[in-house]
Amino acid sequence: MSSEACLLLASASPRRRELLAQIGVPTQRVHCEVDEQVMPDELPAAYVERVTRAKVLAGVAASPVGAVVLAADTAVVLDEQILGKPRDREHAAQMLAALSDREHQVLTAVAVARGEQVELRLVTTQVRFRCLSAAEIAAYWASGEPADKAGAYGIQGLGAVFVAHISGSYSAVVGLPLLETAALLEGFGISCWQPC
Repeated sequence: MSSEACLLLASASPRRRELLAQIGVPTQRVHCEVDEQVMPDELPAAYVERVTRAKVLAGVAASPVGAVVLAADTAVVLDEQILGKPRDREHAAQMLAALSDREHQVLTAVAVARGEQVELRLVTTQVRFRCLSAAEIAAYWASGEPADKAGAYGIQGLGAVFVAHISGSYSAVVGLPLLETAALLEGFGISCWQPC
């Protein structure tokens, strides 16, 4: 697989790689690190777009000249506050209790770049949780699934049973909005369903 012909993924997320494979886009990972700290008074949408742009540009810098690079970032947002990955069991329980019986937003930005050309899309999905009991929250933490998930849940896993309603892109909640991603890739000459 030639890195010039195929997509380079500036992400360690296995879920993003699986989503790209689902639409027939093979990838190679390019390693890059960026500062993902939220800036003071930074709005969630601005944060997600900034981090995604930084990731894709770092990916381009670490890739062969002419390579097409994709990066994405996802934030779970409740009351304009970003809910990151839980620090520990108590933090996860607090987040899940706050999400219980409420609607929140999942913001996912995706960027594709080649050289200095960068195209970015931001997708907002509304997610409503049913009421969660303390026992359910404790059992969910014990499953191990919430530990590395933004907002302390994974819609594609055991956390799916908490979701009463979703309005928008399911794949964006998982980590990559496939409709927008496919359109961006097409603009860079990478089609879905075709091998490199």
